[in-house]
Amino acid sequence: MPDHPHHAVRTPFVAGNWKLNLDRQGAVQLAAAVREHCEGAGLGVDVDLFPPAFYLDEVVRTCAGSPLLVGGQNCCEEASGAFTGETSAAMLADVGASEVLIGHSERRHVYGERDETLHAKVLQALDAGLAVMLCIGETIAEREAVQTEEVCGRQLSSALAGIAPERLTRLSIAYEPVWAIGTGLTASPDQAQAVHAYVRGLYAGLVGEDGAAAVRILYGGSVKPDNARDLLSQPDIDGALVGGASLKPELFLPIIDAGKS
Repeated sequence: MPDHPHHAVRTPFVAGNWKLNLDRQGAVQLAAAVREHCEGAGLGVDVDLFPPAFYLDEVVRTCAGSPLLVGGQNCCEEASGAFTGETSAAMLADVGASEVLIGHSERRHVYGERDETLHAKVLQALDAGLAVMLCIGETIAEREAVQTEEVCGRQLSSALAGIAPERLTRLSIAYEPVWAIGTGLTASPDQAQAVHAYVRGLYAGLVGEDGAAAVRILYGGSVKPDNARDLLSQPDIDGALVGGASLKPELFLPIIDAGKS
């Protein structure tokens, strides 16, 4: 691991976003396989699973008593009321979720969620006692227009605007270059590291140096067993948010193990 003044204090963090996949039996089997792997002594990696909301309850029960965390893929920006089809942060917490993904690129780009909406979701999650994994990242057009830093800065600062730093101790950030999600393209370790270092600097401006040294910034975008170790060895890359490869133990478990080294 490259020498870095703050790296030792950040436990590697590997998360699996299952998106709209699996059935009930498959969800339980996958969670059980990850649990069995992660119950080995001294793993030294935090692991979080984000199943579809419908299977959250059963996945939480499958993981109960293990070191695994379970989170929701999304939550409503309102606490309750006439919002048909939505799931509140309090409902996620009620069935045992400990975290929620907010601002995933698919929520932003497929469902048109705006920065203001995502800020409201962050507040709902914090009010419900959930940890937040905030997703940020640029599209291919934005990268080609040299807007990566501007876009990531806007997404980060708008989502966290006005929130006291002491409320953000359970925040993590996932940098997902949208152009690398599900395309097979991956940011090179150097490209990803450069953005992660920039994001950590931005975060320092919001919460101070100590908070920035502690926050975990995960890389997401076509993470696979064969590139995970190179990505996770970068000084400002603290883990991986894994999509497709998190659905198969033979792919996901080696990525978890890559976080150990």
